[in-house]
Amino acid sequence: MLYTVIPIVAVYLLSGLRMLYQYERGVVFTLGRYSKTMEPGLKFIWPIFQSMRRVDMRIKTADIPRQEVITKDNIPVLAATVVYFKVVHPEDAIIKIEDYVYAVRQYTQAALRDVVGNSELDFVLSEREQIGTAIRQMVEVETADWGVDIESIKIQEIELPAEMKRAMAKQAEAERERRAVIIAAEGEMTASVNLLKAAENLAKSEGALHLRTLQTIRDIAADPSEKIVLFLPSDIGATVKRVVSGE
Repeated sequence: MLYTVIPIVAVYLLSGLRMLYQYERGVVFTLGRYSKTMEPGLKFIWPIFQSMRRVDMRIKTADIPRQEVITKDNIPVLAATVVYFKVVHPEDAIIKIEDYVYAVRQYTQAALRDVVGNSELDFVLSEREQIGTAIRQMVEVETADWGVDIESIKIQEIELPAEMKRAMAKQAEAERERRAVIIAAEGEMTASVNLLKAAENLAKSEGALHLRTLQTIRDIAADPSEKIVLFLPSDIGATVKRVVSGE
């Protein structure tokens, strides 16, 4: 009889051994009631009378599928989100919620619709980080009692309708053309100011304008295919003489 009982007891005791890794916690129930939370290591529970649920304490990543959201200015966009969260109280994550991963995803989807729905398109496109922070704050309020901590929420992608993309492309092209016109006008203004200064300097000397004309003619005459017809004032020779002599 003893030889029969000892193996049975040994098997019973061995079946109660549990190994918890460093990133795990064990939520123990005794006769269906929560009794304790076990830390990592080799642990023992009483089979039949006790059961244990493992909880992963590492940060989890949940991808939120793309969904259509209407912005405050009635523009539909497709938004894809990812949420990073972890369990901080394993007993609450097991006892108070059936599937906390699924619940976090659902609350994130709902919060995304609320935040984007109360924001205009320009804000949604330019302030993704603020949108993610607002969503995280809303989700944290709902999930705090579940023993779950929301680390961060990121807006991965915002896709606009095709007609909106074309309209924005036309707007961007018009903006580039406007800037090009402004730059060209500024260049013309700068050139006119420089020409005015040059004209004023040339006007200070009686022969400077004639010499500048002769220099221009010399540059043009470098090409033998060009034919130049000049109508020079009758007193240009005297003017050149005065310039050379320094009078």
